[in-house]
Amino acid sequence: MLEAKDIRKIYYNGAKQLEVLKGVNLSIDDGKFAAIVGPSGAGKSTLLHILGGLDIPTQGEVIFEGKDIYRLSDAQLSGIRNRRIGFVFQFYHLLGEFNVLENVAMPALINTRSPGRQEAPKAREQALRLLRDMGLGERVKHFPSELSGGEQQRVAIARALMNDPALLLCDEPTGNLDSETSAEIMGLVKKISQENRMSVVLVTHNAELAKTAQIVYNLKDGILI
Repeated sequence: MLEAKDIRKIYYNGAKQLEVLKGVNLSIDDGKFAAIVGPSGAGKSTLLHILGGLDIPTQGEVIFEGKDIYRLSDAQLSGIRNRRIGFVFQFYHLLGEFNVLENVAMPALINTRSPGRQEAPKAREQALRLLRDMGLGERVKHFPSELSGGEQQRVAIARALMNDPALLLCDEPTGNLDSETSAEIMGLVKKISQENRMSVVLVTHNAELAKTAQIVYNLKDGILI
């Protein structure tokens, strides 16, 4: 499903340079749930963004479904991010001017160049099903500001699943939530992974949350163990 080969990332500041990732290698099988754990500033988010095509490595390859994503055109990579990879972040990035149902349906509508009379109802139907699965069937017409943090993150997860991705990347998805809500969210992600045979990569500084995963990597000093 996903393989990273000798990933290096260097940030430059004038004559100075900071090597955040120092030859990272990892492999995620189809349908597996992996966690990358490490302290703040270890480069976990940088690695996740590189795996998802959001940031370019200084060196190395990311092979997703048999393709080196950094050898693709911008349009091809954008298509993979939209249709094959779902992203869940610490900050929910919901659009405040749209209600919950509209927020979740958005990726499917973006995926269709000119959403017509057929596509829009299908997108709303899919969004409604996902929100019901998240326990938010009664909140579909609410706006993000009317939801709790845990509810907003559930909406964000539903949005990430809208196009039935093969891979879900989670960047500190419970960083703003209390321990009880965090456990609920991670239980939900694990359940989704198992039911849909979807690969998941979770980045967290919380070792307890990382135990939810089948495979745990430790990122320290730019090296993945």
